[in-house]
Amino acid sequence: MDLKEKELIYRLNRDEKLSEAEYSELIKGRDEEAAVLLANLAAEKRKAVFGDAVYTRGLIEISSNCRNNCLYCGIRRDNQNAKRYRLTKEEIISCADEGYGLGFRTFVLQGGEDPYYTDDVLCGIVSAIKCGHPDCAVTLSMGERSKGSYRKLYDAGADRYLLRHETADAEHYFKLHPKEMSFENRMRCLRDLRETGYQVGCGFMVGSPFQTDETLAGDLKFIELFRPEMCGIGPFIPHHDTPFAKEKAGTVELTLFLLSVIRLILPKVLLPATTALGTVDPDGREKGILAGANVVMPNLSPKEVRKKYELYDNKICTGEESAQCSKCLEARMRSVGYRLVVDRGDAPGFK
Repeated sequence: MDLKEKELIYRLNRDEKLSEAEYSELIKGRDEEAAVLLANLAAEKRKAVFGDAVYTRGLIEISSNCRNNCLYCGIRRDNQNAKRYRLTKEEIISCADEGYGLGFRTFVLQGGEDPYYTDDVLCGIVSAIKCGHPDCAVTLSMGERSKGSYRKLYDAGADRYLLRHETADAEHYFKLHPKEMSFENRMRCLRDLRETGYQVGCGFMVGSPFQTDETLAGDLKFIELFRPEMCGIGPFIPHHDTPFAKEKAGTVELTLFLLSVIRLILPKVLLPATTALGTVDPDGREKGILAGANVVMPNLSPKEVRKKYELYDNKICTGEESAQCSKCLEARMRSVGYRLVVDRGDAPGFK
């Protein structure tokens, strides 16, 4: 680590803003010494805000049907080999009920952009969960919708919405998505979510095809300026039935480095140690927590559908019962000096 790299890290730690060029320099100049320094500083920032608490979100993957054809995704529309399923309202509520009994106080409903889930259907599901468990938060991750749709879901009781921006570079976005999808619309959705009143999450894949240090620097600048309440990043993992099947996976090393940087940029952000991180490295989620993350998302989906929600190859925890998955994560967090907490885990200071 040279003096310039150290200076950039300490400037971040003092809550100073870097330029895109400086973020790019920081990424290009990283080495093991810089990563250790960043992780230590990120852990200090995270502990100052959250102590040793790690928030849990109960993930319910409600549908593997998707109208979109994103080039990196295993449930893309044109994948004829994808195993499709769709959970009913009753099945989703049953997952939430089971999760509540296990101690979860946030449920994340995630799925492909499935036209079955109209505003009326999804609002009915959200309001039923909130009616049954009024002390819980509901997070949605259901892709691009209209501003009116986001408003209806918010009024029905949805608290948070996750929509990865994927890349803050329009040209890079075009290389990852079919022509009918647009960078401008993705950004419009994020603005609409913020204006509606959600706690908003964005994020990107680390090591996605055509990604450069410069595009990553743009992502960091976007996160700094947009100031999401949540930010999900994880390594790109290729899926065998997509156009990117032969592309290289993203690395744990760079993902951890960026987790630490994001923690310094936004000390109060809710930052998951993702399933993708645990897929690339058996200890990936623990490493993510040590690098500054503070959220994990055990799977509450019915065991029989988990393998069908295959966004990328070799996804972990597809054969475990919900209770198994939760207990395993609890032990993993204890092993690195942290504890899972029963809490809604709202973004600090969010009104």
